[in-house]
Amino acid sequence: MTEKTFYRDSWANIHLNHIAFNIQQLKQRLSPDTNIYAVVKANAYGHGDIEVAKTALEAGAPRLAVAILDEAIRLRDAGITVPILVMGWIRPEDVWIAAERDITVTFFQKQWLEQVKKMDFSKPLTLHMKWDTGMGRIGIREEAELIEVLHNLNDDRFKLEGIFTHFATADEAEIAYYKEQQTRFNQLFACFQAHWTKPVILHTGNSAASMRFPEEMKHFVRFGISMYGLYPSKVAKAEEPIKLKPAMSLHSRLIHVKKVPAQTAISYGATYKTDKEEWIGTVPLGYADGIIRKLQGMDVLVNGQRMPIVGRVCMDQFMVKLDQSYPIGTLVTIIGSQSGNAIEMDEIADYLDTISYEVACTISARVPRLYRE
Repeated sequence: MTEKTFYRDSWANIHLNHIAFNIQQLKQRLSPDTNIYAVVKANAYGHGDIEVAKTALEAGAPRLAVAILDEAIRLRDAGITVPILVMGWIRPEDVWIAAERDITVTFFQKQWLEQVKKMDFSKPLTLHMKWDTGMGRIGIREEAELIEVLHNLNDDRFKLEGIFTHFATADEAEIAYYKEQQTRFNQLFACFQAHWTKPVILHTGNSAASMRFPEEMKHFVRFGISMYGLYPSKVAKAEEPIKLKPAMSLHSRLIHVKKVPAQTAISYGATYKTDKEEWIGTVPLGYADGIIRKLQGMDVLVNGQRMPIVGRVCMDQFMVKLDQSYPIGTLVTIIGSQSGNAIEMDEIADYLDTISYEVACTISARVPRLYRE
């Protein structure tokens, strides 16, 4: 793929072949009757939506899913023609754009349908209905609510194609609540079948459910975080239902190296002072790039060795305590492998008391992505 020119010594490598590998691993795990929505929301979890979408389609995922309408339009503008599902709520006044661009939208409110009926559009609007079986976020919860919504689908422009829900605890060791959600879905589906005779596709599984319980999946699963080579939880990682290869690594270079005496303060607030004479290196990445200030004290890799971030992370730079002098331009790895040592995104997430999803999505757009086949 053609790379854009950039003018800084910091970048993220995106290994597209690893994304393809992860999709193939899941396909082997699933029933032949279950297919894959490749989830490329949030700029493909920070990996690059268009590039990842094309790779996922080539690897055998026939459909894409995003969170908002803008993301779907961006994919259409890139020439992608496969079915795209917007999993979040869109404004009723914007449905004409979705219909015009053949983008599938999610609904779950009677009022929303009533407003959409008043809108001026002529092309069919493909719909997926969201059920809240226990996530507590969006979706239909009660049978009476479901029946009322079905009665409001009396518009020739509406095409109800699918139904889906989302599991809140499919990645945890205790699966009782996961089973409760399955039961609730089945109850709602029985009610649905009593009032609707046309066929629909069903998709309930996220990455965790699709990997851990493949025999329980429906027509499609939504492959999100694990498509990028990251397990959704420590439980799933320990079980390792499929092999995954992380797709992203993050790198920079030393742009300044100096020896400073003992009791030298480093960065804002003088929160770090050298104990003795030390080598300090400066790296041109900061919190504007996603290296947030709480990463002070976290290791990076220089010359294959772990070396700590010292002083507060700045907007555009951070400092590292080096074990010796290194030439300007020496490679620094923040996420990934170097000379047999590695820092995984999960380790950074643990350090920040968060999840790998957030770490990946936090790496900002001003960090160039280099796509490796």
